[in-house]
Amino acid sequence: MQIERRVALRFHPDAVAANTHVNLSAVRSDGDCLWLAGDETATVERLRADSDGYGEQRVFPLAELVDLPGPPEEEADIEGLARSGGYLWAVGSHSLVRRRVKAEHSDKQAIRRLRKIRRDVNRYVIARLAVQPGDDGLPELARATGDGRSSALFGAAGEDNLADLLADDDHLAPFLAIPAKDNGFDVEGLAVHGESLYIGLRGPVLRGFAVLIEVRPEDDEPGRLRLARIDGDRRYRKHFLDLGGLGVRDLCPHGRDLLVLAGPSMDLDGPVRVYRWHDAAVAETSEVARGDELSVELELPYGDGDDHAEGIALLPDSRLLVVYDSPAEHRRPDEEVVLADVVRLPPGR
Repeated sequence: MQIERRVALRFHPDAVAANTHVNLSAVRSDGDCLWLAGDETATVERLRADSDGYGEQRVFPLAELVDLPGPPEEEADIEGLARSGGYLWAVGSHSLVRRRVKAEHSDKQAIRRLRKIRRDVNRYVIARLAVQPGDDGLPELARATGDGRSSALFGAAGEDNLADLLADDDHLAPFLAIPAKDNGFDVEGLAVHGESLYIGLRGPVLRGFAVLIEVRPEDDEPGRLRLARIDGDRRYRKHFLDLGGLGVRDLCPHGRDLLVLAGPSMDLDGPVRVYRWHDAAVAETSEVARGDELSVELELPYGDGDDHAEGIALLPDSRLLVVYDSPAEHRRPDEEVVLADVVRLPPGR
């Protein structure tokens, strides 16, 4: 794989001060704009195309669009974005967090931190955010639009969330109590095709197979979503992908296919690949995708403790934009800029 070019993502000084611009976890293209999200905020960001990249950052706090189950400033750990029709979809990681050990921590501190697990309720949401043209003609997010559409949430306070529905699942229930990065339950990736929302899991990886969850959200009461029945009495459908032991880092629809950004489920650097799940959108039952149903499209670069590919977005002419969490120094030519890669998908697919 050759990187065709690099594009600059320019962020506001406030994002730089908070270091949120180096924690990108999701991206989706929308005409001349990019939607971005990070794993340490409860916001969605919009950048506008310019001469050599994207800039003019605008921030949309989720709490101004939907009623989050937790405090408005508590991070939602948005790990996937999807754009379809008049809406932008966003999904939280739905994961527990184990405290991170840093080089400056003593052995005693490290042992204590590894014992502590945190649950942030804002991580357990699926949000449908209404998009409308702003006064400048660019897409913006709104709680309610002039044509009657509204933003809504699955996983509101006092209501079931996706993890609740999986509490008795024979594959996934045992992993709900295990933190992310420990091969526990961890959402990373989102795609929409038709009525279906595909949710990719970084973990667990089951004997080398990654897991996708398919759901079909529909309106409930104002500002609330429910999941329609999709597989008998269940409100979700599972798919298992043989990604060679890797988990899902992002999803991106491409015609009838689904592009899958895959990387390690544990706290490792690589390998990182883009797979194509052929004819994913026509799967009417739970599937095990393997063999010719999957093809490796790209091998992506990764660093040593940095440069973790976290999001892909389809650009014109079969090109992918790839954004990185913990970008290496060579991706940060100045403090307000992070460089993303543009790569070309193989021909003939």
